[in-house]
Amino acid sequence: MILRIAKLKTLFQSIDSSSTHQLTQRCSKAGTAKGKAKLKSGQPLKRSKVTTKKGAADVNKEGGGGKGSLERQEREKLYDQCLNAPTPIRYLTEKQRAREAEREKLGLMSKDRQRELEIMKNNKGLEVSETPIAMGPPGLDLISLGLVDEDEIPKYELTVEDGRRLAKEYSRVLMKKHRARQAAESTLLRLKKEAIEALPEHLKAAALGILRKSMKLRRRAVPWRSSDDQKVRK
Repeated sequence: MILRIAKLKTLFQSIDSSSTHQLTQRCSKAGTAKGKAKLKSGQPLKRSKVTTKKGAADVNKEGGGGKGSLERQEREKLYDQCLNAPTPIRYLTEKQRAREAEREKLGLMSKDRQRELEIMKNNKGLEVSETPIAMGPPGLDLISLGLVDEDEIPKYELTVEDGRRLAKEYSRVLMKKHRARQAAESTLLRLKKEAIEALPEHLKAAALGILRKSMKLRRRAVPWRSSDDQKVRK
């Protein structure tokens, strides 16, 4: 029994030595990247490049992709126009205006000034004319029919102070309407509350639930809240 164990040990040792010898031989013989690491520490890795045909790229650049490429080009053009949109009126100081006028006398004009002149030329048709315009189809307006005398038409010339006064008056009228509507809604809400208080106990809870729902809907539509709304909510 002892002899068998000794033979097995020697057999295992011979197998281990032969396997390690084979492994060292294979590793030492391999001269490629599989056997030895060619990359040194700190050396950047190289990316593998995928080669493409130049013909396909040229076709795509020329717009041979069809509808998608045309839409992409139009979209890019729209983006550029939005990002580089010129301002209708340029803000320049007096010194910059004087310098620009001197440059124009010498025959030098910037692109911004040319664009500004083009915008002013295009907006000439949109200006309000000082002469009165006849309302209605030609030949059938009130002046042509003789119903209104042109000389008797009053002419209104508004100043800045008149405009401010009209704006204040308009704001006052709007606030008056707003207060009247708020008072009417507060009165209606108070009457609803009094009617709910007069109901029996088994109907009061259901009526209050309906009232709260209507108040929530009205609060979403109207930004302000009255004092009665807050009382009922509590």
